Amino acid sequence: MASPHLKAVIFDIGGVVCRSPLIAIAAYEREHGIPNNYINCAITVRGSTGAWQKFERGEMPLFPFYEQFGRELSDTELFGRMMRESGEFDGRVVEAIRRIRGRHPLSPSSLHNTRAGSPHPQPSSPADAAAGRWRVIALTNNFSKSDADIVGDTPPPPGRYPHFTVQAELEFLGWKDGATPPRLRALFDDFCDSSTLGMRKPEPGIYLLACARNGIQPSEAVFLDDLGMNLKAAQALGMETIQVPIGGSLEALKKLEAKLGIDLTSGRLEPTGRTPSKL
Repeated sequence: MASPHLKAVIFDIGGVVCRSPLIAIAAYEREHGIPNNYINCAITVRGSTGAWQKFERGEMPLFPFYEQFGRELSDTELFGRMMRESGEFDGRVVEAIRRIRGRHPLSPSSLHNTRAGSPHPQPSSPADAAAGRWRVIALTNNFSKSDADIVGDTPPPPGRYPHFTVQAELEFLGWKDGATPPRLRALFDDFCDSSTLGMRKPEPGIYLLACARNGIQPSEAVFLDDLGMNLKAAQALGMETIQVPIGGSLEALKKLEAKLGIDLTSGRLEPTGRTPSKL
């Protein structure tokens, strides 16, 4: 059933627009004989004081994060792997975002070009006349700093990182164009990043701030995320929600198109197979 009161669509990034970092975690657990979901639980149980949580709120630079995260999980290679493998677009979701914003659907070749560089706005087609009515917002737990900002006040100790350079570290993380490159931000009307806002999901304040920045009430937004705890927090504020399970973007988009009353899925690309392209 359509929801005509909606004024905005809010997308999580990792696990919705891009490949879920949980896939890399699961593969790492299998390869190292670690019980399923142990790492995710180990991160979550730290509450608001864990290295991961502080990092996503922008409270610590990269190398202090490495030190604390390494003490908590005894391995920092995992973080690099998660970042590298989560930097890939889901073509279905990217095309749906363009339709919501009133842009032409992407062909396979133009989607490839979008991955390789900045997407260029295109005029609305007659079939998309209903689109453009909604604000399209990203709401992500993320670390957006790059370049010298990742080092913090003190360079990493040369004894532990003898070959360190900022550029090499960014490439290790798959952040050649930054953790949130221009071509990702260009998909959205507003990009709400936990590390710049000083809050992270599922803290209620970050949802309320995203709404306030875009002139809407929570009840006027539908929010897509892959994590139940983030969706529950949004529901408690009055948002409509859609969960996007791993591999389930098409089903989630069908639910979204029913709410918006516009076509987001017909004549679409087949699943992309996660064509490698780092964000």
